[in-house]
Amino acid sequence: MLETIKHTCDRLSASFDSIGPTRKEILEKIANYIQNRVDENKDINLIYVCTHNSRRSHFGQIWSAVAAEYYKIPNVHTFSGGIELTAFNPSAIRALETLGFRIEKLNDNANPLYHVYYQEKKPVECFSKEVQDIANPQSDFAAIMTCSEAEQNCPFLPNASLRLSTTYEDPKLYDGTTQEHEQYVERSLLIGLESLYVYSLINK
Repeated sequence: MLETIKHTCDRLSASFDSIGPTRKEILEKIANYIQNRVDENKDINLIYVCTHNSRRSHFGQIWSAVAAEYYKIPNVHTFSGGIELTAFNPSAIRALETLGFRIEKLNDNANPLYHVYYQEKKPVECFSKEVQDIANPQSDFAAIMTCSEAEQNCPFLPNASLRLSTTYEDPKLYDGTTQEHEQYVERSLLIGLESLYVYSLINK
């Protein structure tokens, strides 16, 4: 794991007391799902869902992969999706780079493909896509809603083993303001904190 990312994980994992009891109850449902898969030695497929698959869902996908590596939980595969195609938001990318992620842009399409590195190998692949895109698992997965719009409008996912809402305030609300970068970094860190909490509960 990249040293800057490990240091951030060390810092966040010392702050679990900042998560309220009601929120912990929700996060523990994700942990229970992961624990059951670990106990059965099965793959753990998690799709993080938000309307445009551009900000919060990518944060979820990336931090879940980081947390799984930090706590050495095997067979975890993280994905993201949405309802409408857009692109991985540049402000979200800048926030991740500020936190020490190394990000490579692989093409100049309207919806570019990015490789997000939190370790030297096996980057997280990020681009905007619909939940049902072939890049995502089509069955036997958990769908984790990161925004209220996705929770309300996401199509029925009959092959999801679990569908759970963990909504976060949209950093887009601060676009064009002096707080924009600060809010994107803050949202990323909050999602990182809660992802680490989930994986800290898993017994290997």
